[in-house]
Amino acid sequence: MQINWPPEHCDALREYLARGLSFAQAADAINARYGAAYSRNATIGRAKRMGLAVLDRSKRLSRVPKVSKPPRSNKNHERLVESKPEPPAVERPRRVELRCVQIMPRHLSVIDLETGDCRYPYGGDAEDEPITFCGHPQREGSSYCPGHFHLTRGPGTASERAAIPVALRLVAAA
Repeated sequence: MQINWPPEHCDALREYLARGLSFAQAADAINARYGAAYSRNATIGRAKRMGLAVLDRSKRLSRVPKVSKPPRSNKNHERLVESKPEPPAVERPRRVELRCVQIMPRHLSVIDLETGDCRYPYGGDAEDEPITFCGHPQREGSSYCPGHFHLTRGPGTASERAAIPVALRLVAAA
């Protein structure tokens, strides 16, 4: 990529554009003549920076639009448009009832948690709301107390439980 164009390349660009060549043709001619690798967009950008009448060229080279005839009436199309049924109303997904357990958390901070305390988090939803943890004794082989263990696991096999968060994300996205 060449940022600074040598003066002879600029002169050649000016010459080719004066002859009426397109920017792509001018770039190809300069590349062939000097062994450069300018793109069409590079020649457009350089022409703008040189103050060449880029906009005037586009007006001169643009095609004159054809005068279009008024559209014909298509009775079959009009009948189809008129009889097109309205799309069905989008049904709101029913609200998911979240499960809860009747546990009164101790609301311990992460620093106050000890080995064997339930790590189920509470809070942190709002700005500057502290996150606290349950703090009740853990179930063996888990980070949670028995109530929170069952709350986080849910019914079913491991693969069925893995599908629940995906379904909840889909419902939230709708």
